[in-house]
Amino acid sequence: MNGLISSAVRWFRILCLSLGVFAVIAPAHAGGDPAAGKGKAAVCAGCHGADGNGGADLTIPKLAGQDGDYLAKQLKDFKSGARKNPIMSGMVAGLSDKDAQDIGAYYGGLKPRPGAARNAQLAKLGEKIYRGGNAKTGVSACMSCHGPSGHGIPPRFPRLSGQHPAYVENQLLAFKSAKRTNEGDTMTRIAFRMSEREIKAVAEYISGLH
Repeated sequence: MNGLISSAVRWFRILCLSLGVFAVIAPAHAGGDPAAGKGKAAVCAGCHGADGNGGADLTIPKLAGQDGDYLAKQLKDFKSGARKNPIMSGMVAGLSDKDAQDIGAYYGGLKPRPGAARNAQLAKLGEKIYRGGNAKTGVSACMSCHGPSGHGIPPRFPRLSGQHPAYVENQLLAFKSAKRTNEGDTMTRIAFRMSEREIKAVAEYISGLH
């Protein structure tokens, strides 16, 4: 009975997202000053691109259009060690909480550039998992938290739409192995149940989602 109730709640949530019930989204720069953030983010352009849509290294994420409060949290987590990355830890060492909010606000206000999936067959499998999950292995549909178009539910669930597939794949693998734990245990539990092919497929599908 509990399983039936849980399943019903999950599908109700998916339906609500599909109908836009949760479409009231906070401003991308809710907690910071984007004008101040522009200057503070100048050094970030070398890796994340001048327009926030990424550079040559596709394992480094696009930041343009991401929720500002979500980005600020990630910067704070890198600084505290809650999220581990030696390069980012060094980059954020001197940032204050206000700096993090301003930088997040700046990137949140930039226009994200749409991506495109390159492997149609892999993306088709990814779409199936993203929209419907995998009931046999207990993998929840990604869109139940990240939305039908991948725009997320700020600030808790980030925008995924158009993100580099290599970055998404790496993060899912990090969640799966519990190397990344700064988002609680939800993503760890979901990614743990995903096969590496499913992870690659979802990442490919997300790259063309908009």
